[in-house]
Amino acid sequence: MSTTEPLSLSDQAHQRSALSEAKLLQLTQVARAAAEAGAMQLLSLFGQLERVREKGRAGDLVTDADLAAEKAVLQVLSEQTPEVDVLAEESGVQQRGDTGLQWCVDPLDGTTNYAHGYPFFGTSIGLTWQGIPLLGALAVPALQQLYWAAPGLGSWCNEQRLRVSTCDQLAQALLVTGFAYDRHTRLDNNYAEFAYFTHRTHGVRRGGAAAVDLAFVASGVLDGYWERGLSPWDLAAGVVLVEQAGGVVCAYDGSPAQLSEGRLIACAPGLRQPLIEGLAACRPLKGASFGAPELDAGA
Repeated sequence: MSTTEPLSLSDQAHQRSALSEAKLLQLTQVARAAAEAGAMQLLSLFGQLERVREKGRAGDLVTDADLAAEKAVLQVLSEQTPEVDVLAEESGVQQRGDTGLQWCVDPLDGTTNYAHGYPFFGTSIGLTWQGIPLLGALAVPALQQLYWAAPGLGSWCNEQRLRVSTCDQLAQALLVTGFAYDRHTRLDNNYAEFAYFTHRTHGVRRGGAAAVDLAFVASGVLDGYWERGLSPWDLAAGVVLVEQAGGVVCAYDGSPAQLSEGRLIACAPGLRQPLIEGLAACRPLKGASFGAPELDAGA
């Protein structure tokens, strides 16, 4: 890496945390084991759900599989890293120590897909240091894939080293995005952005599982990703997968991404500026009432 290039988020977290290489490797192995434990539960219950319900927001589902997978993940994390805090989608925060480390657990990334029998889902385990993504693992059981990444170790799927694509032309790119649960009531709903990029690329996919989308960007299958309305557990592992595969991650305006903001760009390096400029060209309709977003006249 050139000395003039800023460190990636995961490299920053590694540098500032001062974790030894041995400790980093051990924590990566824990993340992999936890992701696999959750995915085993998902696979065993797939197509056999007895209960699906909403948890506060229209379309925001939780199933018995979410709960079973989270229980399996937390058992692994509790046994192997009892001193590390946890932020889990279904059970919230568990404060266990003052290490600065926190596991971000999404036991079932792609719950809506899973509930409908659509086999695009996984268990995502990210580790942050003071809120900055450090390492992560993602198990995608329907594809028999285990992704994992950490500074100095690279980004992997099973036994294959990952690299992002070399695409640097928007017109040649295949992108992916998603739509938040509040899309029905917010003008900032990603519809304008979706239309903008759909007309300027080979296409835009909507996978319905943010961590899996990011893993596909890391593997070079997809060239870029953007999305809003996300939580740290959606992003923590996937950000590291992309960065350690040579990709870039940033906020919509190009500034450093923050998990707490819930929106980011992740892509091949050559698409960073075109994605920033495209997102800047999209403007939500002004006013308090709900309406269709519009584009800048010059977009």
